[in-house]
Amino acid sequence: MHGLGNDFVVIDGVRQAVALSTAQIRALADRHFGVGCDQVLLLEAPRRAEADFTYRIFNADGGEVEHCGNGARCAARFVHEQGLSDKTTLSFDTLGGLVRPRLLGDGQVEVEMGVPCFEPARIPFEAPAEALDYPLQVEGQTLTIAALAIGNPHAVLRVPDVDSAPVGTLGPLIEAHARFPRRVNVGFLQVVDRREGRLRVYERGAGETLACGTGACAAFVAGVRWGLFDAQARLHLPGGVLELAWAGPGTPVFLTGPAVTVFEGTLAA
Repeated sequence: MHGLGNDFVVIDGVRQAVALSTAQIRALADRHFGVGCDQVLLLEAPRRAEADFTYRIFNADGGEVEHCGNGARCAARFVHEQGLSDKTTLSFDTLGGLVRPRLLGDGQVEVEMGVPCFEPARIPFEAPAEALDYPLQVEGQTLTIAALAIGNPHAVLRVPDVDSAPVGTLGPLIEAHARFPRRVNVGFLQVVDRREGRLRVYERGAGETLACGTGACAAFVAGVRWGLFDAQARLHLPGGVLELAWAGPGTPVFLTGPAVTVFEGTLAA
């Protein structure tokens, strides 16, 4: 499946027992010798009463991560297409908390992504106190970033033009920066106007992807806090457009975009 080109192998772990090793996940994600994907998604039976499913996300390097917004939209579509539930609003239990996708009538899926966190210790990010933005030393230059978590950690960097942004060089340096003890997703944001922006994201454990749902949420929230975006805006990513809405601190971010099934198959044990 894919959400704006952010592509996934989605596995039904509800009707069958699934245990994937790190090596198997890497093999599945390999674009030359496997199926090829940014993340492997595994849906399992719920572990707590308020959830309909447990939703697990594994990056292409095999590491399990907290959240994936584009993946949540695809997982919701998968649940419906596979007949696992007929609910149009679902609750997924993730490592980053509860996520609530809602299938809309136009083929789009809206996801309640959770409340952004700005406390450095909880992101996690090494800083003496919470701030609107932070200086970050990277190979002799001082960058200004926003740091926040929306299920998983994000750094957001403003750039004048995403097309010429040094995503391939700065992305991995910021991802592995010592001040982010669990590494970080890195967003390169170009603000067009108060309701429009452009974004490229270097994802932790996956590299640059065509779209990143949590990255879009983080960049949008950072833009709102910087006074650059209104409470609703759209972000153009290499794979397409995501719609975002946020009422402010203490409230969840809403993300809307497509979810598409490419093909189905079986995996030999």
